[in-house]
Amino acid sequence: MTFNASSIPEQLTLEISSTRELPAFSTSGIRWRAYINQISLEAFLSWVRTEQNQSAIWPQLAALPSFWEFVNGCAIAIQDLRLVLIPTTAIDTDELRVPQEWVDISDWAADYYISVQVNPNAGWVSICGYTTHLQLKTKGVYDASDRAYSLDENDLIKNINGLWITRQLCPEEILRDSVAPLPKLPLAQAQNLLQRLSNPEIVIPRLAIPFEIWGALIAHGGWRQQLYERRQDALQQWSIPQWLQSGVSELAQQFGWNVTSLQLAPRGVRSRETEEYGALSRQLTLAGNIYELRIFPIGNLTDNTWRFELRNANSEEMIPVGFKLRLLTEDLQAFANNEDTAKQAIAQLYIDVVLEPGEGIVWEVEPTPEGYDQEILRF
Repeated sequence: MTFNASSIPEQLTLEISSTRELPAFSTSGIRWRAYINQISLEAFLSWVRTEQNQSAIWPQLAALPSFWEFVNGCAIAIQDLRLVLIPTTAIDTDELRVPQEWVDISDWAADYYISVQVNPNAGWVSICGYTTHLQLKTKGVYDASDRAYSLDENDLIKNINGLWITRQLCPEEILRDSVAPLPKLPLAQAQNLLQRLSNPEIVIPRLAIPFEIWGALIAHGGWRQQLYERRQDALQQWSIPQWLQSGVSELAQQFGWNVTSLQLAPRGVRSRETEEYGALSRQLTLAGNIYELRIFPIGNLTDNTWRFELRNANSEEMIPVGFKLRLLTEDLQAFANNEDTAKQAIAQLYIDVVLEPGEGIVWEVEPTPEGYDQEILRF
């Protein structure tokens, strides 16, 4: 990771460019928060990619609304580092104030936290300074009233270039403090919470229940997405049978899902013609290469028997030794025959599963795909 030190002033100011249209949010205040986050993210990414092209939104662009509905901030992955931008429109930026979720949910925690001042009317964002997870936990002050860690501006490193220089000179520096594990929520409890917190009268759901329970709920990407959708009164977006019959929902398309057709060998002994089947597919990037995850029914849709299949997008390439395809219940529990592992280079990994109507399944792949966020696929 190399950056041009001479090109960066003490406090970096960036121009706001045109932004994408925002999706729906439950209140106008939350929509404004999402707008401020989006313009700061786009400005910072535009700048950082001129120096470091291996930078990406974490976990992925389509997931951002389900974060912004509940918390301020957005994350960027740059090689093996994670940065969280915390924007504010305040004129007096005397502190960096980070929602607890970005600090105490282990899957969300970052290496660095960057204070960003946004002036949408003047058309600029300014990088006020940054700190590490370790500094925020040890020097920051926790405020239980809004569940946030604050750090005085005098404790921030003002020049963003210091971040890159430090990583070059001290690559072994400890950046993160330890994070206490969150409890695992039983499915029934999670369903009750989703029903309760989807009530629009609960304006700030993150403060409505204890943090440990809240953190465990939204750390699950599928539950976080579901709560976001419920608060917009959105219809069911993740029904696999419905996708095959009526087309993939617009939201699921943003996550990469599409309908395709597969030519499969005949099931009947006497039949010599291949049969064409509708399937769902999405591309995954694993260890720098492109793979395809497919889901299709075995037999009639009413049988509710399904195959999950992972293949290399290049039909001439194999799946390497050690790759895994795994299925979990909606509350992330394993079950019999839920995993397939490549013990040698192989053309495909697959799992066949018989499901109850309406049952939810979460898929996982090892190594973890770029931009992976848990999804609950409903059958």
